[in-house]
Amino acid sequence: MTNHFWIVGTDTDVGKTLVTAYFMRYFQTKGVKAIPYKPIQTGIMVENTKHFYGDTEFYKSFSEEVLVEEHLNSYSFKKPASPHYAAMLEGAVIDEAVILQHITKLMTMYDHVICEGAGGLYVPLNEQGNYHFLKLIKQSQLPVVLVTRTKLGTINHTFLSLEALKIWEIPIVGIVFNGDEGTELEKNNIRTIQQNTDLPTLVIPKLDVLSDLKNIQLPNTDFLERLSSI
Repeated sequence: MTNHFWIVGTDTDVGKTLVTAYFMRYFQTKGVKAIPYKPIQTGIMVENTKHFYGDTEFYKSFSEEVLVEEHLNSYSFKKPASPHYAAMLEGAVIDEAVILQHITKLMTMYDHVICEGAGGLYVPLNEQGNYHFLKLIKQSQLPVVLVTRTKLGTINHTFLSLEALKIWEIPIVGIVFNGDEGTELEKNNIRTIQQNTDLPTLVIPKLDVLSDLKNIQLPNTDFLERLSSI
């Protein structure tokens, strides 16, 4: 069985790329072919004379095997901004057909295609603001894993995101709480969300060093096994 899904977030910088990389490594260690795919990435980075994009570079850094560069991304824009604005600055237009065709092609080549969103669910992909990531996800006909924070504000952001996904009739595989530091507030936030949904959840602790991702051991493997049987 081939299993493909989106990693989406309640907001920007909630850890979608980290979770995508973790799931990629998990599947790779199971001996199956997995590819992360970031349709749109923004914000070019410069280190000395090297120019690169953080998301796809992160994938390559944590992969158990060499990843095919052209499989990882369709659109890259220099400005660290919403996709529609970053594209506009370069006189470009994001064509959803290109992204959907790329996903379809990858699904014929890999056991798991892990598509990563950009920002939150309603991030616009065109200047008019009437085409956003939710519409793209709906058109792809793939389920989603929702990544959220554990800090103050996460309850509201998480429930609003879940409501939007349900309105659009997009299947939700589960929720990943990222960056947990184990405070009483965070425990209550997580418990409140768990008690008010019927979704499986996974908690990823805060990583002081990103290289710890390679060695992280998560207790709840049921969530990960569920991804293998979508």
